[in-house]
Amino acid sequence: MAAARKKIVKPAGQLLNSTEKVVAQALYDLEVHSADLKSELRDLHFVGAQEVEVTSSKKSIVIFVPFTLLKKYHKIQHRLVRELEKKFSGKNVVVVGQRRILKKPGPNNRVKQQRRPRSRTLTAVHDAVLEDVVYPTEITGKRLRFKLDGTKVLKVFLDRKDQQQVEHKLDTFTKVYKSLTGKEVQFSFPPAQE
Repeated sequence: MAAARKKIVKPAGQLLNSTEKVVAQALYDLEVHSADLKSELRDLHFVGAQEVEVTSSKKSIVIFVPFTLLKKYHKIQHRLVRELEKKFSGKNVVVVGQRRILKKPGPNNRVKQQRRPRSRTLTAVHDAVLEDVVYPTEITGKRLRFKLDGTKVLKVFLDRKDQQQVEHKLDTFTKVYKSLTGKEVQFSFPPAQE
């Protein structure tokens, strides 16, 4: 476990939960035993992991990675997720970048600061999380639907070419996005055009 502990970087004093320990051990095992992932996984680590309940019998694992390493994870994500899903016996695995939301400047926090970057706003972070959740599939369209009872539902259309690989994960994407952002979302594929 000591060697696997190098795969997770947490702030000093924070303890690991059981999911983080299992994910760290799985990444270490892949680094040691997998010939094709060994060189790529050597420099990678993650900052957290949590388990999300999709249905009463199905769970998924969300792995939070540092934003600076997200592109390196994207290069190997397809192979890495496939191997981790084998190790976790059918649990879906989602890799999400760790991002920070800065408060909007207001009357209570008027300390002289730099202007808040657009990438640190709530909307930008939620859009980026949505992109991370469905990666490697591309989002082809979004619609925000207002229901009669006042609730909002975001409809997201995914690329049709990935329908075979991703269709069984749509409910996982919905629950993971809801648990991370608190927003309702529906994933679907646009109808075929003739």
